[in-house]
Amino acid sequence: MRFSSTLIAAAALLSSAEAAYKGFNYGAFFGNNQAKVYNDFRYEFEAAKALPGTNGQFTSARLYTMIQHGTTKDVITAIQAAIDTNTQLLLGIWTSAGQTIVDNEISALKTAITKFGTKFTNLVVGISVGSEDLYRITPTAIANGEKNPGVQPAQLVKYINQVRTAIKGTGLASKPIGHVDTWTAYVNASNSAVVSALDFLGVDAYPYWETQHANSIGNANATFYDAYKQTVKAGKGKPVWVTETGWPVSGPKQNQAVASKANARIYWEDVSCSLIKGNVNLFYYTLQDIQYTTPSPSFGIKPGGDLKAVSPNFDLSCPKVSYTAPFLLSSLLSPLLLLLMYNLFIVSWVVHAMLSALSTEEPLLALPSHSPQPVAPSNWIARANGM
Repeated sequence: MRFSSTLIAAAALLSSAEAAYKGFNYGAFFGNNQAKVYNDFRYEFEAAKALPGTNGQFTSARLYTMIQHGTTKDVITAIQAAIDTNTQLLLGIWTSAGQTIVDNEISALKTAITKFGTKFTNLVVGISVGSEDLYRITPTAIANGEKNPGVQPAQLVKYINQVRTAIKGTGLASKPIGHVDTWTAYVNASNSAVVSALDFLGVDAYPYWETQHANSIGNANATFYDAYKQTVKAGKGKPVWVTETGWPVSGPKQNQAVASKANARIYWEDVSCSLIKGNVNLFYYTLQDIQYTTPSPSFGIKPGGDLKAVSPNFDLSCPKVSYTAPFLLSSLLSPLLLLLMYNLFIVSWVVHAMLSALSTEEPLLALPSHSPQPVAPSNWIARANGM
């Protein structure tokens, strides 16, 4: 729904003293399993900052792992590339492979701290321990052919605590630790211990996959924000970061959801732009996924080819007045501040109504409303993307 640009701007200004992180998800390898190396990561980070229509805002990167692909525990070369391009990092610790792999992830993290010092730690905005691990152990994921084993909640809490211990007394000690999963994982009471162990919740939400409900592009905004709202509620006051979301530019039809460049543009305006306007941390999926492979569906903002040379698949500019939802504002503002904002809004509406009543030229305005479409937890499907 469309909100007053003044109200949205005020909420964005008051919700945070600093601008939210905006970036993309970066895997450790290409579609043919070829490892990305330093030059690849650097090229990607530079291309993200130069995207037309974005004012150079996409300066952050979410990683899935600390380990260079094809090695046991070498530090991923994305770290050096981030340092050389001044790219902020949401680090990832891959946990869907057992304790030995987690030990190697932590070893690589410690090596990076020692090797790069503050050049590295000052760029880190957070650490995500795991990615969709709780989703992977659900019947829905298994029925959809999920191959990664996932992690039980008690074990995931152990991994989170192991990372906290590893960074204690280092330059990363003050960095927030979170986990990335679907909203259905967070609202599941059996996962409450995980939520309690986190500093922030990262949510992956793809309305395109919501095949059990009306999931056309026209319903995408409501479906996304319903998932976001449920995650905010489950977080009990903890920050919620949008760690993956997007709409495919090509691919098969999923119920009413049509993959196309035109619909990806609509999704960008209705969801991505509203998150940017609302000052919510956003890591879009994805910058480019057609390299040495032809994925279906494809979510890439850029088509295949030279990443810096090819034009985006759709317009990336945001309208001056964006779309949002009331609960997005409520999740960003403190209850007291929200009450103040609400009262000011009501007062301004009443004044306008009184003036309108005295005029025969302007009708009374209606109060805004929002009725998000509920999403059944058992039917939510997330894209488990691996590293």
